[in-house]
Amino acid sequence: MLKKLKNRTSNPIRVGLVGAGAMGKGIAWQVSHTPGMRLMFIGDLNLEVARETAKQIGKEPVETDGETIPETTEDQVLITTNSLALLKKNDQLKMEAFAEATNAIAHACEYCLAAIEGGMHVILMNAEVDIVYGKLLQHEAAKHKVIVTSDAGDQHGVLATMIDEIKLWGFDIVQAGNIKGFLNYYATPESIRPEAEKRNLSAVQCCAYTDGTKLNIEMALLCNALGLTPFKDGMEGPRCADAKEVLDLFDFDAYEGKGRVDYILGAEPGGGVYVVGHSDSDFQRPYLHYYKLLSKGNYYLFYRPYHLCHLETTTAIARAVLDGEAVLTPDAGYIADVYAYAKSDLKAGQKVEHGIGGAECYGLIRTTADASGINHLPISYLEGEGDQLPVIKRDIAKDEPVTFDDVEFPDIQFHHLLKRQSELG
Repeated sequence: MLKKLKNRTSNPIRVGLVGAGAMGKGIAWQVSHTPGMRLMFIGDLNLEVARETAKQIGKEPVETDGETIPETTEDQVLITTNSLALLKKNDQLKMEAFAEATNAIAHACEYCLAAIEGGMHVILMNAEVDIVYGKLLQHEAAKHKVIVTSDAGDQHGVLATMIDEIKLWGFDIVQAGNIKGFLNYYATPESIRPEAEKRNLSAVQCCAYTDGTKLNIEMALLCNALGLTPFKDGMEGPRCADAKEVLDLFDFDAYEGKGRVDYILGAEPGGGVYVVGHSDSDFQRPYLHYYKLLSKGNYYLFYRPYHLCHLETTTAIARAVLDGEAVLTPDAGYIADVYAYAKSDLKAGQKVEHGIGGAECYGLIRTTADASGINHLPISYLEGEGDQLPVIKRDIAKDEPVTFDDVEFPDIQFHHLLKRQSELG
């Protein structure tokens, strides 16, 4: 891949980016320091943050409202904007790839649709828009002959790459797993704010990590890509001291030959992902033992003690542009989603300030077949807009599932996106 990118040094891959938060800043730096790539613009609703990011990565910010495209012949010039219009004028900027790194869902979908219309491959650091609007984005991408893909550096992207290789070696996939350090279903943006500030994250974003909703979204994306399922709602998630204990923590025989998603909690090395594969080959067994691959019976453990988020975004960009490949797409269909459960006793008339990462609900993965039986509400549908917020219609006890019937939804602009997606069948 590096050799291919070096061949693009005189004609670098032009990349656009929306979202200048913690991950967006990292992507901006990484793209700007990768041979064969050039960052063309940073879009963010907060123009000051976009300008600050440009300066932090050694670029001179040039602001535009999207109507006029500044001169960008100099590599040190970086366009900053808060306008969607720039994505629709790609005939001038000639961008080949677009990275979406905001915390929005519906607005993020709008950005991605504009980028697709502009002929750009789309890389989704934003797992939320991936799970909610994936079907619509893939439909539009096929129409415009571009690629929409999950990022290569988030856990689900890393797992997808590992699984490709492990399947190539002849193993059946038993479990794809996440190594999570800490989990508290009942965290709120206020309770987690000090930790968020230490990590330069928004309190809502940090809360989504802490309460496990983001973890569940990532694993649901893997289900919808590869046909895996959770063994139970929310997965099992046993606590352990070391990732090497995985083979003793789960009853893989109970999986009935189905590939599953799960996670372990609190294990060293403190982060990363793992995969359990199955091989009953007597021929391979002595080789695998010689290679010191951890095993128990016919189950084998593969693990990677890190995932590097923004550092690996450039891998996803390069694969899309240079090889015409996606890291992860929802090829298996709508198998799983992440559904809302009450974090505390919710009262009738109470507004939901934030869906994902809010104080009102946490999200757990379920198969869509199981969830449909109770009309269970995907947590992503609790997104509001401005002062137009979803309202709880009845008292709901702590940890109780929240259904579509329990919520009054505001009549807001982005509902046309859900309607448009539903019309695809």
